[in-house]
Formats: sequence, structure tokens, C-alpha cells
Amino acid sequence: MRRFATLLSVLVIALMATACNEPAATHDADVQAIKNNEMQWNQDWQSKDPDKIAAHYADDGVLIVSGMPPTSGRDAILSSIKQMVADPAVSLTFLASTVEVAKSGDLAYTQGSYKLTLTDPRSKKPINDHGSYVTVYRKKPGGSWKAVSDVAVSDVPTPAPPAARHGKSAAPHPKPAARHARSKRH
Repeated sequence: MRRFATLLSVLVIALMATACNEPAATHDADVQAIKNNEMQWNQDWQSKDPDKIAAHYADDGVLIVSGMPPTSGRDAILSSIKQMVADPAVSLTFLASTVEVAKSGDLAYTQGSYKLTLTDPRSKKPINDHGSYVTVYRKKPGGSWKAVSDVAVSDVPTPAPPAARHGKSAAPHPKPAARHARSKRH
């Protein structure tokens, strides 16, 4: 009976140690899953499929892009993406320089740079934007990662306002939004 109790104690301690280390044991796999997700996200942008692009966001995801109010919820993000991909010039690529997964194994973030091309609505000419992004991910049941917060900040300076006429000052010309919807964004 003592042997059974000792064996049971060792088994309980081993299971507790394994349970405590489980998030760490999946760390490398989680990092790779997020890298794979962003690689697929880039491919989805190349295909200009708004449903596939928006599927990378959590239902309660938020997209924040320079010069634009935040877009909240996957449906609103999908609507923005549909507008973007209707532009024949739209092209978005992004690359993470950092991928971090929390010790808990349920949250992660990527940080990197993006390049975006789209048509300027005023001049009707293609414009190129580039900048930095941070995307926060939450791990869903089943192991997939979804973006819950996606923030892109343009490095391109805002154009100077047109010269004032007849003593009136012109309103500043807003910079075209990098609605990169990783809109990435990236």
C-alpha cells in the first residue's frame, strides 16, 4: 500500500509539473503558428479576398490606422476591407520583426513593418505608404490565433496644405489612410 501511495504521489507531482509547463511547451509551436498566420494573411491580401482577410480578426477585433477612427468588430472591418480591395491598385504586405507569446500561452503580439499601395481618391494616382504595425492576438479554443487589436502607423509625412487663396487659409489635406487593414496594415 505504501508503494501505491508513493507511486501515486510521484504521478501527481509529475502531472502538476507538466500542467504548469504546458504553455512553455507550446511556446515555439505558438510562435510558428503566428508566423504562419501572418504569411497566410499576406497571401490573402494578394488574392484580394475580403472574407479571407477579415477571417484573421476576432469577432471583437479592433483595427486602428493613422488618420482614421478605430474600426471595431469583424463585420465593420470586413466592410472596410471590401472598400479597399475594390481599388485595383491596392497592395499590402507586412513582415513581423518580433513575435512574442505570453507565458500563459493565450496572448501574443507581432511587431513589424508594412508597405501599402492604393489609389489617392483626389488625384486618382497610386500612392505608396509604409510604416510600422503592432498586432495583438488571442488564442482561440482549438489553437487558432485571431487579431484582437491591429494598429498601423504610417511613416509617410502628411502633405502640406495647399496655398491659401485670397487671404483664406486652406484646411489641411488629410493624409490618405493606410487602411491597410492588415488592414495592415502590414
